[in-house]
Amino acid sequence: MRTPSDTSWTQELEIKKAAKEGNKQAATVLAKQLVALRKQKTKSYSVGSKISSIGNQQKLMHSNMKMAGAMATTTKTMQEMNKVMDPQKTAKMMQDFEKESMKMGMSEEMINDTLDDILGESGDEEESDAVVNQVLDEIGIEITGKMVSAPSAPSRGLGETSKSRVTDDDIEKQLAALKDL
Repeated sequence: MRTPSDTSWTQELEIKKAAKEGNKQAATVLAKQLVALRKQKTKSYSVGSKISSIGNQQKLMHSNMKMAGAMATTTKTMQEMNKVMDPQKTAKMMQDFEKESMKMGMSEEMINDTLDDILGESGDEEESDAVVNQVLDEIGIEITGKMVSAPSAPSRGLGETSKSRVTDDDIEKQLAALKDL
């Protein structure tokens, strides 16, 4: 919306006033001034945006210069490090380290195999099986090797009693042994 402070609005009012009075020459001059004023506003906006653009470009150039300075410092630092620490020597050192590490791994594996052969006597397995069987026997559990001596189904007729009968005392003893574990 136009306000009375808008110069083009006041200019248009003056053009209308001159036209009503019949002063065509004054109206034409005022109209030319209005067109020139509008062009001047457009140019002013254009120049303002160009100045803003130049300011942004200046900031970008400043940032690029700082980045170039940082890159130069980094390059100098890397050159100094390359003088102190030769990359080829470092690569060779790493290869030597890897080779020695592999040798050490192989030696460790051979030593472990030898120790296992020396310390891993065949009697150890039998002894550990005997300990496990003893523990299982103590708590009343029999393993498959003793299943052969397990009683089979009675072959007597119905009504005959077996000689080996489990009593309540036997069950209570086994239960007490289990609780002690």
